[in-house]
Amino acid sequence: MKTIHISTEYITLGQLLKLADCIDTGGGAKAFLQQNTVLVNGQPDNRRGRKLVPGDIIEVEGCGRFTVAAR
Repeated sequence: MKTIHISTEYITLGQLLKLADCIDTGGGAKAFLQQNTVLVNGQPDNRRGRKLVPGDIIEVEGCGRFTVAAR
């Protein structure tokens, strides 16, 4: 599992996908989420604006498993 460190209160799912190198640009998040399964804390979620906070665990089909942590 890879850790994504943030220095803000939260990041969006779209931002995490970019930071995790699952997508090349933020604009690709919507299409990516329509074509791939993403689980946030074990629940399916395809909202690119979903707020992720430290402690959340995200599983991205074909990309890996990530956890959000504060800096």
